[in-house]
Amino acid sequence: MSTKDFLEKDYYKALGVAKTAKPAEIKAAYRKLARKYHPDANKGDSSAEERFKEISEAYSVLSDEKRRKEYDEARSFSGFRVPTGAQRPGQGGFGFDLGDIFSGAGDAGGRLGDLFGGVFGGGNTRTTAANRPRRGSDVETETTLSFSDAIDGTTVALRLTGEGPCPTCHGTGAKAGTVPRMCPSCHGTGQESRNQGSFGITEPCHECRGRGMVVDDPCPTCSGSGHAMSSRTIQTRIPAGVADGQRIKIPAKGAPGERGGPPGDLYVRVHVKSHPVFGRSGANLTVTVPVTFAELALGAEVKVPAHRGAPVTVRIPPGTPNGRTFRVAGKGVRRKDGTTGGMLVTVEVQVPQNLNGKARNAIEDLREATAGADPREELLERAKEA
Repeated sequence: MSTKDFLEKDYYKALGVAKTAKPAEIKAAYRKLARKYHPDANKGDSSAEERFKEISEAYSVLSDEKRRKEYDEARSFSGFRVPTGAQRPGQGGFGFDLGDIFSGAGDAGGRLGDLFGGVFGGGNTRTTAANRPRRGSDVETETTLSFSDAIDGTTVALRLTGEGPCPTCHGTGAKAGTVPRMCPSCHGTGQESRNQGSFGITEPCHECRGRGMVVDDPCPTCSGSGHAMSSRTIQTRIPAGVADGQRIKIPAKGAPGERGGPPGDLYVRVHVKSHPVFGRSGANLTVTVPVTFAELALGAEVKVPAHRGAPVTVRIPPGTPNGRTFRVAGKGVRRKDGTTGGMLVTVEVQVPQNLNGKARNAIEDLREATAGADPREELLERAKEA
């Protein structure tokens, strides 16, 4: 990223967010726009592809706390103007050296000195930010798993599309059989200085546009830029027990670095489909089992399905209330530490919809045999007192 890009491009406008936007707002705006303008969703639409590149570049800067700070500093200082007559102490005019502000010692001076180079005559000869190795941007994608795959773990194929080194010239920008040469104007620094009255300013070199190299015979694929939109498919292992909405980090699988810098990381947002029988609560699976009134009143042993393997038997004690939950150990989700959660079994009375004569008579006999105080009497009294 050149200083000129920092000064001329409005990354906040590209993502449609305010300059005070929080990281979460920036990420949400990027994901919304990336889906809309992704090349896979706009095949053959060059304007959509350019827009995708623009928002990807904006997100790569604004999502990185350090780079966003540098960008904001560059934008704020780009409008600074030095009054005529600003001179060193003892020479009249202003009694300070503007070069000391930008090239002096300290973190702030170092950052701005690196960013602007020799602005205001600072004469900074350190390696400029344009020539340093730079880590690739982090990349985020999504995948959807079945409930069982999320519990057991699986390997998925992820197709990633983004800007990277040109596959034809491998990032050099030169046609096959040729190589770039050092820029004769900036001698490989990527920058050039020019006088602005009483001070000097450093800009990206007009001949090599900040690259430090000149391509005499450009690559026909990337037109000498060294970059191209490309797609790649990677196989990624999703660990067992991943939850819906969880974000998984895959190190060094993001965008390639520049000038020998390391690649960024890949973040995979996982969505899990629902299951017709089982639910989930943390490391526990949940299941609701229909039972009869007699099984709750008299006690019973009932078969309950397990997520993997044969059904398990759950013992229901006599007098069990409706809605009680039993825990079956070892039938849940495997945790990171290797232990396994349980299965939470909730019993729910299933009321018969059609009764034959014998069943109806039996229930009538039960009602007479258990007749007594109104079970709602205490409830009604408490309601009156409230």
